[in-house]
Amino acid sequence: METKIMTIFTRTPLHVGAGSSVGAVDQPVIRERHTRFPIIPGSAIKGVLADLWNNERIQAINKEGQPKNDKDGKPVMIRTGSALELFGSDDNDNSSAGHLLVGEARVIAFPVRSAKGSFAWITCPLALSRFERDANVQLNVDKIEGLTENQCVAADGVILDGHVILEEYCFQSIKKDISAITNELEKYGDDPVWSEVADRLVVVNDEMFSYFVENACEVVTRTRINDETGTVDGGALFNQEQVPSETMFYAVFGETMANCLDVLQKKLSASGNILQIGGDGAIGIGYCTVKLN
Repeated sequence: METKIMTIFTRTPLHVGAGSSVGAVDQPVIRERHTRFPIIPGSAIKGVLADLWNNERIQAINKEGQPKNDKDGKPVMIRTGSALELFGSDDNDNSSAGHLLVGEARVIAFPVRSAKGSFAWITCPLALSRFERDANVQLNVDKIEGLTENQCVAADGVILDGHVILEEYCFQSIKKDISAITNELEKYGDDPVWSEVADRLVVVNDEMFSYFVENACEVVTRTRINDETGTVDGGALFNQEQVPSETMFYAVFGETMANCLDVLQKKLSASGNILQIGGDGAIGIGYCTVKLN
């Protein structure tokens, strides 16, 4: 089975929600339970990709040979052609599985404020080891393991007098060569901003990375004003967590039938390699640059 890596680089903040919460954040993003790293479920990605073929849907036909409508009298539209092969049938009377396999997207580089260079991308040995395994590349992760909580390995563009200052934390920069990591990661993204990864990448230990990706996401207050009263509608004031712009995710894609990945590649190219993922697309949230490697 052939596999490829899709990178997802957030152009705008991204919210793939985990539902309502009773904590300080009303609408948190989905995270891995054991690491607290943000993720994008494969089902969310697959649904967005399937929508690229919406204009090729046709109305379903019932057993009597008549056009099928739902209980509200609306036409039941089903997939055809390459969309049917990739994503399967969504007709309850003739269901089938698709041949495109989509894994969940994991974060490989997360942007945080930096005292030098405006911002830096942080990663960690765990995230790099996962990428090394999933992408089948050699990053020599073992050479950067053993960092303490106040140590990092950083690119020159964010080092200030031998230290790297991220948010309110100061790290001692350990002199190790990470060019093999930055050179490999740079190949996986086409966004112009990502081309600066060689100057902005910082490797921290797993614990600090977990802390930053959990506590350095954006939290915005959302509201809806009642036009008649000029005040907030009841229940329309809430806090929403968002993964920041310039976050890099990756997901493993596979196929159980030849050429599925090639068909997907052509469709992505036709869309400009830009997808809207998650909620609030109407207000500019969730727009991403994607690349199938």
